Order: sequence, then structure tokens, then C-alpha cells
Amino acid sequence: MPKNTMAAVRLHEFGGPEVLRYDEVPIPTLKAGEVLVRVHAVGINPPDWYLRDGMRTMPPEWRPTIPLPAIPGSDVSGVVAAVAPDVRGFSVGDAVFGMIRFPSFGESAAYAEYVAAPASDLAHKPAGIDHVQAAGAPMSGLTAWQFLIDVGHDHPNPFQALPHRPMALGPGTTVLVNGAAGGVGHLAVQLAKWKGARVIAVASGAHAAFLRGLGADTFIDYTQGRAENQVREVDLVLDAVGGPGSDRFLRTLKRGGALYPVFVSPINAEELERLGVTTSITQVRSNGPQLAELGRLLDAGTVRVAIDSTFPLAEARQAHERAARGHLRGKIVLTVA
Repeated sequence: MPKNTMAAVRLHEFGGPEVLRYDEVPIPTLKAGEVLVRVHAVGINPPDWYLRDGMRTMPPEWRPTIPLPAIPGSDVSGVVAAVAPDVRGFSVGDAVFGMIRFPSFGESAAYAEYVAAPASDLAHKPAGIDHVQAAGAPMSGLTAWQFLIDVGHDHPNPFQALPHRPMALGPGTTVLVNGAAGGVGHLAVQLAKWKGARVIAVASGAHAAFLRGLGADTFIDYTQGRAENQVREVDLVLDAVGGPGSDRFLRTLKRGGALYPVFVSPINAEELERLGVTTSITQVRSNGPQLAELGRLLDAGTVRVAIDSTFPLAEARQAHERAARGHLRGKIVLTVA
């Protein structure tokens, strides 16, 4: 068994990257159904800086109460250090990865040397990738999977009345991915190609060769001309940037097409009706079995995780500063000694 304390990055107040503090804290104790993971790498995701900032980007009625101090983060890859007596399928020494307790903001506690994770949130790490790549996969990969392939749960959709139902993808389907070089975007490009779709990738020009290497059939440099002025008759747009302005992609769709903004975007219902298109959104949720499916694609090299940069756990502040500068190619990952 491990020692009684561990290093962790915590928030004692909300604010910018400077509020991330490197602390010594107790190792979490296991509850029924949980696995204690010795963390080797931690993937960084937008909800990490939303939490750090006190969730100010969310409407007040949606903001969860987050007790401080809190350990941010949800994505980990590491090795099983202990298992609760009722857990089956994982043993001490197994390499695992997962997105922990998401969307329970503030409860995932991944920026640490150890994390207690529900076994249902974990999958065995693919042998063909290292811990850094595995830590970059869970949230971005599950987001792309649940938007494009299979939602995998029946929780009520907090963003719309109807559940999200992914469009069937295959040969003859054209998918446009906006923000294609980022964490969700570069994995969405690969999953759409795996399904046989034709993929149009939108990003800045510096990422052209990278995205063509991932299988994009067409590349659009948004700094040289807006994609919505160049493309028509698309079946599906996955907007990995989302937010205000996502509705500009409606004009790229054929009748019967769909827009999936990864982040909540105001869309005019009358415009949808006029164009004969739909829009849909969902919230990514932890799902070990889906991660195992994605893991098989990662192991085979069918899908790969690109790493923008890595930082030691103690330099979480610098990692968040890198994220704030934007224009990421793939994922930022914290390494844990």
C-alpha cells in the first residue's frame, strides 16, 4: 500500500492560473466500487479551467456548489494500487485510464499522485500507447464518441428537451469538423474517417499537414476565408469550438443535415425550420466500456492522440497558461513522477 499522503494541485480560491497550488494532502480512501490509481499522467481539459475560474462561464442557475479547497481534473492514466473488495475486472498492477466522475465538477480530483476512481469509469490502458497519450484520450475521446458514435447513457439532456441521437456516419456522408486540431476536434476527425465519412477539417493553416495526416480529405484555413462561405451540402457539422456564432455553420448543411456544437450555442429555431436542418448537443459522461472500445482503436493505431505539450504536475499553472494561449494541437498533459 502507498504512503499516507500525496502531492496534489488544489484550488483554495477561484481565479487565474496563479491560484493553482501544489500541496501535500491525504491519499483518498477507497469506497465500495472504487479503484485506487497511482497516477502517471493527467489530461487537461476546458472544464479544469472552468472549475478554476469558479464556473463563471456557466449560467448562474447551472453553477454547482464547489467546496474549497478542491483538486481539479478528471482524466488520468496510471496503475492500480488497490481495489475495493467488491470490484471485479481490475487488479493491483493493472495499467488503466479513465475520465473520473464527470460531470461531477470538483469531485474528480485528478491533479494528484493518487485518485480513487469508480471502477465503472476506468478501462485497461491500451498496451500500444504510453501513459501520456492515454491521459490525453478520455474526455476528448469520449466527447467525440458520444457526439458522433453512441451517447451510451440515458441521462436527461441538460441542454435540450430531446436526447442526443448521433447521425449514422458512413461512405457518402460528409462531416465538417471546426476546431479540428484541438483535443476533441482531432479525435473527431479520426472517428469520422473510421466510420468511412468524408471529412472537412477547419483550423489555422499551421495544422494543415497534421490534419491531412489524420485523414482529413479537405482542409480549410479559417484565417484565409471563413468555412461557411466555402462549403455547402454538408451532412453534419461538429463544431468543437461552439459558443456564440456556431449558427453560422447552418448554411453549410444540406436539408436534413445537423449541427452539433460541443459547447452550448444559441440557435434560432425559425432559422432551423427555414433551412430544414437540426441541431443537437449532449454532455460528455464517464463511461469505462466506451473508453475500452476507443482503447482498441488506439491500440491498433486507427486513432491516435496528439500531444501539444507536457508539464510536471507541480507546473500545473504553466500548463493552464499554455491552454489560455490557445491554438493547441492535440492535448496538454501533466506528468506525475
